[in-house]
Amino acid sequence: MTDQGFQQFCRPLRAAGAGLAMSLLSLSGALAGEGAQSPVLVELFTSQGCISCPPADEVFARLADEPGVIALALHVDYWDYLGWEDAFADPAHTTRQKRYALAAGAKMIYTPQVILNGSERLQGAREAEIRAQIAELATRPVPVGLHLKREEGDLEIEVSADPPLSHPAVLHLVRYLPGSEVEIERGENAGQTITYRNVVTSWTRLADWQGQAPISLRLPIEGDEPLVVIVQQPGPGAVLAVQRLD
Repeated sequence: MTDQGFQQFCRPLRAAGAGLAMSLLSLSGALAGEGAQSPVLVELFTSQGCISCPPADEVFARLADEPGVIALALHVDYWDYLGWEDAFADPAHTTRQKRYALAAGAKMIYTPQVILNGSERLQGAREAEIRAQIAELATRPVPVGLHLKREEGDLEIEVSADPPLSHPAVLHLVRYLPGSEVEIERGENAGQTITYRNVVTSWTRLADWQGQAPISLRLPIEGDEPLVVIVQQPGPGAVLAVQRLD
């Protein structure tokens, strides 16, 4: 990734659920499930036009089936100029990766990159290192309780922290495509057929939460795509909780 690419204008994240009806209610008490384990969030920044990405896509596909892991593939658009336009690429994914870089004080972004729980940054094809870091993150205390439920076409989300957080957090809703096989006809990966897993199709910022009183959200959900809810420090920073509904 060139410095020119890094300086590309950061567009706001696309909100797939524009006009979303949402209720935000204080709960009367702490939610059940304190001390429950939260999966480790694995974000892979990848591109169909990047020659270094297929090995990382294979590693990611294996991780996607691991228990205790929620894997999301964010395809970026800054390699499209090489002759193959990634059909899954979204400028919002590039923006998210840039924001991670800025939060970490990095001057450049690259693919393939894996970010674990919003804080650990690794080269995407280094499977042993990624697995070791996932195992370490899985032992850390989970500061936020997060519970999801489908109810009559709606998604119900309950969030709490005991003790309350000393800093605010952001709630995100992500939808993804579980799998898709792509024949790449041009560019650096021409001639390859790659099966991509857990491709992010929409990313919606649902709410800001101060981290004090528990909250409950209810919003309509359309379509059959699996969904993920993430509670994360602004920045983006550390992931405080993440859960999935298939």
